[in-house]
Amino acid sequence: MPDHFAQRLLDWYDQYGRHDLPWHHDRTPYRVWVSEIMLQQTQVGTVIPYYQAFMARFPDVEALAEAPVDDVLSHWSGLGYYARARNLQKAAQLVVENHGGQFPADQEQLEALPGIGRSTAAAVLAQAFGLYATILDGNVKRVLARYHAVPGWPGQTSVLNQLWACAEQHTPETRVRDYTQAIMDLGAMVCTRSRPDCAHCPLNENCEARARDEVHLYPGSKPKKAKPEKTTWMVILEDSEGRILLERRPPAGIWGGLWSLPEMDPALTPEELAEACRERLGLDCDDARPENGFRHTFSHYHLHIQPAILNVRGASAVADADNQRWTHRDEALKLGLPAPIRLLIAGAEQPALL
Repeated sequence: MPDHFAQRLLDWYDQYGRHDLPWHHDRTPYRVWVSEIMLQQTQVGTVIPYYQAFMARFPDVEALAEAPVDDVLSHWSGLGYYARARNLQKAAQLVVENHGGQFPADQEQLEALPGIGRSTAAAVLAQAFGLYATILDGNVKRVLARYHAVPGWPGQTSVLNQLWACAEQHTPETRVRDYTQAIMDLGAMVCTRSRPDCAHCPLNENCEARARDEVHLYPGSKPKKAKPEKTTWMVILEDSEGRILLERRPPAGIWGGLWSLPEMDPALTPEELAEACRERLGLDCDDARPENGFRHTFSHYHLHIQPAILNVRGASAVADADNQRWTHRDEALKLGLPAPIRLLIAGAEQPALL
């Protein structure tokens, strides 16, 4: 029998939970897995249109495994945390190569795939296979930290271990699929980070944080640390045919594997950019025309992007290569591009102009 925590949660879910999300239809391990990866650090409302477009283009694990990486990244463009997309395709390829295209119904084998951790593997087991498994995503951490008044930041190992113990304590043997969805829904819809609706929470009678009137203290915040500030020139080099030059980012690091604009030393003056392009890229350019700069924030630093447009004289000296290509703007927008670069190329107004 479910404990009182699980039973109250399931009763609430039956009446108020989300039963009609896209990945609930035609439920397969592949569809569930893609949704779980997309939902990492991203809200459901944001994920749904991306998920639907992704499924239309890559309807099964074989289609994803065989697709060009640029195609995969272009369908991920705007979701952020692009390592998720690269790992998604690597995992799909391993499922095809090592498991005959069938996702293993085993926690250890799922965790061996790129981008799948303990909680994601458990979510696939519970949601796709209906097997007993314990999840602990961000929403679940918040619910359990408040219910049990677990102090400290969940990123600390000792705090995380306590929350895992709580999660295992409450996960029922039956209706595991519904329970895992229910506790995620409760965290997303009721036990929210900034404005929890404690009056309508099915667990409020026994919630330790609510009893102490300290809901806002749980879970504990990550110790604050000032984010470094970085600056770069991003040059929009346009040739006589109206094409712009793109460079592929290294596979690891920020925007790994995506197409972006060539970057130049931020210490250069606008007058020095044309010479820098000649030295680094072999291009003869007119004087640079700086555009409005803006700041883009990553999880661990702020990047000040200063765009500049330069017209390339004569024939382009840079030939297309694996990591460089000349392309018209409308074709560039079909590639995997970071969101701020996509806006730059499209000529859209950037947020947070300096």
